[in-house]
Amino acid sequence: MLSRLAAPTTTNAALFLTLTMLFWAGNFTIGRWISGTVPPFTLTAIRWTGAALIVLALAWRHVTRDWPTIRAKPGVVILLGVIGSGSFNALQYLALGYTTATNAGIINSTSPAMIVLASYLISREPVTPRRLAGIAVSFAGVLVVLAKGDPRLLASLDFNRGDIIFLVAMALWAVYTALLARRPAIGGLSFVAVSFVIAALINTPIAAAELALGARVVPSVGAYAAVAYTAIFPSVLAYLMFNRGVEIIGPARAGAFMHLVPLFTATLAIAFIGEIPAAYHAVGLVLILSGVWLAAK
Repeated sequence: MLSRLAAPTTTNAALFLTLTMLFWAGNFTIGRWISGTVPPFTLTAIRWTGAALIVLALAWRHVTRDWPTIRAKPGVVILLGVIGSGSFNALQYLALGYTTATNAGIINSTSPAMIVLASYLISREPVTPRRLAGIAVSFAGVLVVLAKGDPRLLASLDFNRGDIIFLVAMALWAVYTALLARRPAIGGLSFVAVSFVIAALINTPIAAAELALGARVVPSVGAYAAVAYTAIFPSVLAYLMFNRGVEIIGPARAGAFMHLVPLFTATLAIAFIGEIPAAYHAVGLVLILSGVWLAAK
């Protein structure tokens, strides 16, 4: 069985990437559910500390082998760790204290269009008129979600702060993805391990300040289980499976699986935390996916 899963087949890639999107959708749902129980930066610090310990146990030999290369370009590695794991996920959990998991899943679908824009701004990758049109259509879909389908909210700019924060998080993810080409030539396990350690290090003092300012963790079995989920499934397992899926079928085909996130998120949010999607969610999602299709052509 394990030998079959190790084979570089399209079926295995599809399985790994589908599970990755399911785990990330679960992260949104749990992040929303636990928002009143575990403060966002505390959750982020615990998540990445746990994930770092797990991955270091698996990847220590790889990290020691790649350490000279890592030390040769520490600035790039640190920047990617700060943006990609640390800041991006902390902002996600902060946003989920104000917005719904369904909104988060839909806004997450802007990622491919944002990556096109970030790649142009950072690396001057060509942006054709068709791609620009795709980016514009995607952001029109975001505006529909931000305004909850009500044009009067657009005029008043009275948006949910959680949606805005989540949009900023997705912009950071786009910058991170565009900068990945500049990472040192080190193994995937080494890169993931170092990124997780950096994320844990930058979020731990922020979490300490958060708790010192009066935020509190409400202990419960559910809270402990939720925190364990974030450290294992959307972190360790998802990153390893995502990297393997990309290795097998390439980043372009793997990116298409990102569109499963809003579907999985809405399903989980309905089933477990009682969220009910509205018509504007469907309109926004259709616009976003249409824009992504234009931008990716």
